[in-house]
Amino acid sequence: MGSSKTYRPVPSARPRGIRIRRAAARDARRLTRLVTASRAYEGPYAPMVAGYRVGPDYIEAHRVFAAEDTGGRVLGFYALVLDPPEVDLMFVADDAQGLGIGRLLTAHLRDEARSAGLDRVRVVSHPPSEGFYLRMGAERTGTVAARPPAVMWDRPELTLTVEYA
Repeated sequence: MGSSKTYRPVPSARPRGIRIRRAAARDARRLTRLVTASRAYEGPYAPMVAGYRVGPDYIEAHRVFAAEDTGGRVLGFYALVLDPPEVDLMFVADDAQGLGIGRLLTAHLRDEARSAGLDRVRVVSHPPSEGFYLRMGAERTGTVAARPPAVMWDRPELTLTVEYA
């Protein structure tokens, strides 16, 4: 799975007052709301998140990190699964998109993956989110076929490199 591309972070200002912290079991409801309220999962994608739950056990079992503002509002989160290495979830609140939260989470994810000894992480993207991952330096590596009834559409498969130039 070698790649000729090396990720070079794009300089950008860190969103003011945002910190990334390890998610805790008490965050389960807030993270679940980010998933189920996402406009990215409206229309034909709605069944994918209907009834979805980010449980306390999931948060404890994986590397789940939340971006929060100075008031403690969770603006986004990601979940990194180490074996096999994969971004399982990444969500940014609809009203916080375009503020650099996703970029901040991705940079943190790369640092976290690197600290775990990984050099790349698989991403199976929600189709409308593929452009975001490509802008973050991921490379398209394939397509994951639909698995009805759980997933009714093909999804882009990407690789996000971890090492910085």
